[in-house]
Amino acid sequence: QVQLVESGGGLVQAGGSLRLSCAASGQTFRTYTMGWFRQGPGKERTFVAVISTRGGMIAYADSVKGRFTISRDSAKNTVYLQMNSLKPEDTAVYYCAGMAGWATSPAVFGSWGQGTQVTVSS
Repeated sequence: QVQLVESGGGLVQAGGSLRLSCAASGQTFRTYTMGWFRQGPGKERTFVAVISTRGGMIAYADSVKGRFTISRDSAKNTVYLQMNSLKPEDTAVYYCAGMAGWATSPAVFGSWGQGTQVTVSS
């Protein structure tokens, strides 16, 4: 099972930007679809963005489309989430996850990181 560690969260004002990173250990990173998910206070964990093994397929939630960009660097075993034009409603714990396939539902992702907090103030 791949080990995932998120970083890059923090406090930012509305309209600002953050870049999240998810570092993966193990030898199978390149074979995994990777995704970002988030969970706000009192809410369910929801899909944010997913990228296929080589980056040829990318999907975004409607709420972040045009503002967030997911990417991956196989040489560094890392997936990124660039977040621009942040809004207070983006406040959540952000998690990265992986799976051997293609999906956007968090229910079918099997490997998860511990999460990183993103707080957007108005």
